[in-house]
Amino acid sequence: MSDRAKITETQRRRRAVVYVRQSTLHQVERNTESAARQYALRERAVELGWPAAAVTVVDEDTGQSGASADGRLGFKELVAEVGLGHVGIVLALEVSRFARSSADWHRLLDLCALTATLIADADGVYSPADFNDRLLLGLKGTMSEAELHLIRARLDGGLRNKAKRGELRLALPVGLDRDEDDRIVFCPDEEVRHAILRVFALWRQLGSARQVVLELVADGQKLPRRTVGQRRIRWARPSYGAVHDFLTNPAYAGTFAFGKKRQQKRVDADGQIRVKTIELPVEQWSVCLPEHHPGYVSWDEYLATRARLRANVRPRGEGGGAAGHGNALLQGLIRCGRCGRRMQVAYSGTNGNVPRYLCSAGHVTHATGRICGSLGGTRLDRAVTDAFLEAVTPAAVAATAGAIGELTDQHEARVQGQRLALERAQFEADRARRQFDACEPEHRLVARTLERGLEDALGEVEREQRALAVLDRTRPAPLTEAECASLGQVARNLPRLWNAKMTTQRDRKELLRALVSEVVVTIDRDEHRAEVEVFWEGGARTELALRLNRTASGPRRLAEDTIDLIGRLAVHHADEQIAAILNRQGRCTGHGLPFTRARVQGARFRAGIAAAPPPDPASELVTIQDAAAQLGVSTFTIRRWLRDGLLPGEQTTPNAPWRIRLTDEIRARFVPDIPDGFVPLAEAAKRLGVARQTVLHQVQRGERRAIEVTQGRRSGLRIEVPADDLGLFGQP
Repeated sequence: MSDRAKITETQRRRRAVVYVRQSTLHQVERNTESAARQYALRERAVELGWPAAAVTVVDEDTGQSGASADGRLGFKELVAEVGLGHVGIVLALEVSRFARSSADWHRLLDLCALTATLIADADGVYSPADFNDRLLLGLKGTMSEAELHLIRARLDGGLRNKAKRGELRLALPVGLDRDEDDRIVFCPDEEVRHAILRVFALWRQLGSARQVVLELVADGQKLPRRTVGQRRIRWARPSYGAVHDFLTNPAYAGTFAFGKKRQQKRVDADGQIRVKTIELPVEQWSVCLPEHHPGYVSWDEYLATRARLRANVRPRGEGGGAAGHGNALLQGLIRCGRCGRRMQVAYSGTNGNVPRYLCSAGHVTHATGRICGSLGGTRLDRAVTDAFLEAVTPAAVAATAGAIGELTDQHEARVQGQRLALERAQFEADRARRQFDACEPEHRLVARTLERGLEDALGEVEREQRALAVLDRTRPAPLTEAECASLGQVARNLPRLWNAKMTTQRDRKELLRALVSEVVVTIDRDEHRAEVEVFWEGGARTELALRLNRTASGPRRLAEDTIDLIGRLAVHHADEQIAAILNRQGRCTGHGLPFTRARVQGARFRAGIAAAPPPDPASELVTIQDAAAQLGVSTFTIRRWLRDGLLPGEQTTPNAPWRIRLTDEIRARFVPDIPDGFVPLAEAAKRLGVARQTVLHQVQRGERRAIEVTQGRRSGLRIEVPADDLGLFGQP
């Protein structure tokens, strides 16, 4: 059947679509003939009987790969139009222009067969609804996909073969360059080399990438950075990412590495394909050639650095991590002798500084039902510390001398780095001056810009000079012979240095990690003891026995009267107030500890006592402070009125806050003027013929009315004495 015989008038009444695509932007720039042939398919559509106005060219996917439909908006629009039945024929130079994926290609074929849409390429016109044409189109799509696979296999094979010989040209990090013979050499910039070597020196000293960053920031030193594909070096403020790149890039260890990552695909909850890049361990790298080129560190040191960085990470549910400032000296070193997991650190005590080691990873992560055990950290830390000091005391003097030399070397390294920074700033200033001098004086538009650049460069030189002067002034003075002898005497007393106030907990942890590889603790609660094994660097082992405190035989509970009091107090008071009341009464927890908000809250939860509701603004019950503010008097006056019975108040228990019922009737008792029938307390006692204390008791029992009269800064109590209440000696 001829090509025109397959075309019907129904299809000619629809649109004809020409699909144009090239895989890369390089092809768009260089392969212009291919683009011209694809755009010429418009004339072929006209020859097949479609009007020129009904022919549409879709070229939005120019420069996009056909390996997938993702990102190809033109192809997606074409598929949508075919599915709606708006297209009579689609034309492309060859099938591979549509798609190199069988899934995308067969989806288009299915829609064309359903809507009677034709497909045309350079070989002819096909009807996907016809079995023979569909078979041929399916074969062409399969060959197109296989062709892409073969192309990739050839390219990848050549790439890997070249990488196995170490001849593949990879992008080099800052600090490494290529010479004229294409060999990898150190960067000729001395300042760049000095900055990189200082990063590795600080890492050897501190053992923490974050601490290296803080040290560099404190010294005001910048790190060299270079964008991939560029040769120009820029200087930036130190960051964790920059330091981590220096420490983990195998190129700085003189190693050629290829295939360090792989991509993993997955389908997310929305049905989208997600690609994730995974870092592979060293043993799974495709190519690893140590001593391939000069390096800043050795390959063994690079492996040790990677191991230390992994150890500094604190996995979830496990102990470990970089040395911190907490009081637990064995943090990250202690392991449970029963299950083999790392033990975690917890802190308790009033200030939260008493360490405790517990093995809870099995209970939390693996739901074992209970923890393996726990023990206090103070006694264990002391035992391991004594063993450590006993082991290192013979070498204390030599270590101290080495520390002094290291301090001087560190300062010299900072001074040398600052000198190089000053030299770079002077070079930039000289270059800016030459550019300014070469400018024509009449060309003020350029001269002003060059002048500002020269001023900035001179300012940078001045800043670097000031920084160098500061370092020179703070240079450590060399020790005299007498000082060295005195220092030797101090070094022999290493325990005193260990316990000195200037020695931080982090310093002690770093010292322990220098010699102690691991501490394994096996807890025996029945015997109230723990077996401790200290594994030293180099393979030596020390066994220690540690006695544990005996715990109480039965559970420790709060006293019943304390629980009952908490229940009565929780009706009106918050947990903080309840804790203060209980402490003022001398009460304590079942473990003999003072009450805190958290302990009161825990006691309420265990006893099923609800918390106090939030205070009601409309409530008549107020505190002493609120009553004093509303009545305009001091809190001492309020307490006196409570004692005299003038104000009605209540306390849940002694030492508890007063709750005063302040109603309008109560407020009416406090007036500025004396009403008729109210007399002072002494006169009321005289008229009634009784003692003053008896009158006050009548007021407290509510048998006689009383008011508080405020006149200026003076106030006083007035008692109501009606005429019919006069006593035997009263006056009418």
